[in-house]
Amino acid sequence: MGVLLSLLAAVGYGASDFIAGAAGRRGHPGAVAAVGQAGVIAAVGLALVIVPGSAPSAAALWWGALSGLGTGVGVLALYWGLSVSRMSIVSPISGVLTAGIPAVTGAVIGQHLSPLGWAGVAAGIPAVALVSAEPGDADGGTSRRDGVIAGLAAGAGFALLFIALDRAGTASGAWPLVPGELIGTVLVLAWLIPARNRPRRGQWRPSVRFGLVAGVLGGAASILYLVATGAGQLAVVAVVTALYPGVTVLMARFVFHERWGPAQVTGLMVSAFAIAAVSAG
Repeated sequence: MGVLLSLLAAVGYGASDFIAGAAGRRGHPGAVAAVGQAGVIAAVGLALVIVPGSAPSAAALWWGALSGLGTGVGVLALYWGLSVSRMSIVSPISGVLTAGIPAVTGAVIGQHLSPLGWAGVAAGIPAVALVSAEPGDADGGTSRRDGVIAGLAAGAGFALLFIALDRAGTASGAWPLVPGELIGTVLVLAWLIPARNRPRRGQWRPSVRFGLVAGVLGGAASILYLVATGAGQLAVVAVVTALYPGVTVLMARFVFHERWGPAQVTGLMVSAFAIAAVSAG
C-alpha cells in the first residue's frame, strides 16, 4: 500500500510540475507558484474536512512547518537555478538529493528492508537523475557553479519536505500540512516582492488558469505522500515519490511530442525496475 500511494503521489507531483511548467511558458513562473499555493491550500482544506484526524500535537505541527520551509527553499532554489543555469545541471542534482537524503535517513533511523528492497532504493536514486536530464542540453555560457549550488539547495529543501512529513506522522490527518503550506506561501510571496520577479499584467491570466490546477494536484500529492508514510518506510516512500520527474517526462512526450534522450529512456527503465524491486522487497 505504501508503494501504491507513493506512486500516486509521484503522479500528482509530476502532473503538477508539467502543468506548472506549461503555464510558466505562457505566463510567469512566479505567478504560477503564487496561484498554485492557493490551489494547494484548497486541497489541504478539503482533506481536513474529509479526513480530519485527531487534534494535532505540537510536534506534528512543528514538523509540518519544517516541511513548508523545505518546500519554499526547494521551489525558490529551483526557480533561481533555472534562471541562471541549465536544467541539465540543476534538475539531476536536485533529484538525486531529494531521493538520496531520505533513503540514507531511513537507514540511519533503523528502517529495515530486504536486499531486493534496498536494491530498488539504490536503483531509484540514479533513475531520478537520468529522467531529469535534458536531451541535447549543454551548459553553454551559463554558470555551472551557480547551477550546482541551486541543485544542492533545491534537493536539500525537497528532501527536508519528505523527511519532515514522515516524522509528522498520520495521526493528525492533514493538519501537519497546514503550517507547512502557510510558510511555503509566505516564502513564495516574499520572492515576488522585488520588481524583477513580478509578473506583468498580461502574464496573470494563463498563470491563474493553470496554476490553480497545478496547485490542487500538488496538494493532493502531498496528502497522498503523507498517508503513504504511515503505510510504508521512509526510504521506500521517498524514493518512489521522488520518481515524479518520470511522469513529467512522459506527459511532455505525449502532449508536446518532446523527444527523449538516451539518458531519459534509461532512467525510465531503471525506474520501472526500482518500483518493481521495492514492491517485491
